[in-house]
Amino acid sequence: MEHKNNSEDTGVLYICPTPIGNLEDITLRVLRVLKKVDLVACEDTRRTGQLLNYYQIQKRMISYHEHNEVTRTDELISFLESGLDIALVSDAGTPGIADPGFVVVRAALKYGIRVTALPGPCAAISALVMSGLPTDRFLFYGFLPRKATKRVAEIERLRGNDGTLVFYEAPHRIIPCLADLLRVLGPRPAALIRELTKMHEQMWTGTLEELLDRATDCPPKGEIVLLVQGAKEEETMSNHDVVKLVRELMELGLDKKTAITVTAKQTNLPKKDVYDQVVELPPY
Repeated sequence: MEHKNNSEDTGVLYICPTPIGNLEDITLRVLRVLKKVDLVACEDTRRTGQLLNYYQIQKRMISYHEHNEVTRTDELISFLESGLDIALVSDAGTPGIADPGFVVVRAALKYGIRVTALPGPCAAISALVMSGLPTDRFLFYGFLPRKATKRVAEIERLRGNDGTLVFYEAPHRIIPCLADLLRVLGPRPAALIRELTKMHEQMWTGTLEELLDRATDCPPKGEIVLLVQGAKEEETMSNHDVVKLVRELMELGLDKKTAITVTAKQTNLPKKDVYDQVVELPPY
């Protein structure tokens, strides 16, 4: 389907954060936009319908979720080009943050359609500022891979990052996730926050080892945000550690060249320095 470019008569795509638990956390501006737009694009029309009904808003809705966002984007762009204003919402929080949104936003910008983001709830940010961990620098990762080998490889890649690490995790995977983080990062300070803004909101703080012990004794339920303190400046890797990391990555299935590249990024070392330390290792 052909699209216009840089049209002055297009509608506006509004990125509208919605409550992550407490319905009172919606902003007055989001409510005003939801009332005035022509269409609401949402992950689940039933869940968004409950929110709209709560605030007595009647609006046409269209589903836009991870399974149809590529095909649905073309349709939404056509609506916008015809002059319709659209509010993009997810089931909870800010669209595009571990939720659908990126594809349609990128497409809208490509075709000269105005996009504006409204401030509002985001579990990652709320958890970060209440965790007691450093907030001056952080890395939001989202969900780590489900497969253990890939998860460990990703944690290895993040080991040298000096910002607070922010993850989302499901309750049935939190124990193996904590175990892998502890194995790779050691007993770093961390915080586990579950059911943020909801009636049973709870935060655990301590080391990764302490959180793992607590989760093993009393597995947490609900939606979880897990935060881990970043690497300290003195956490530099010895030659032995560099060789060990490359070897572990290769054991996980990476070829030697890729393992060297990942290790160089992880340790902030020149790729040549890493290569010189592992030159004796076999290629696979």
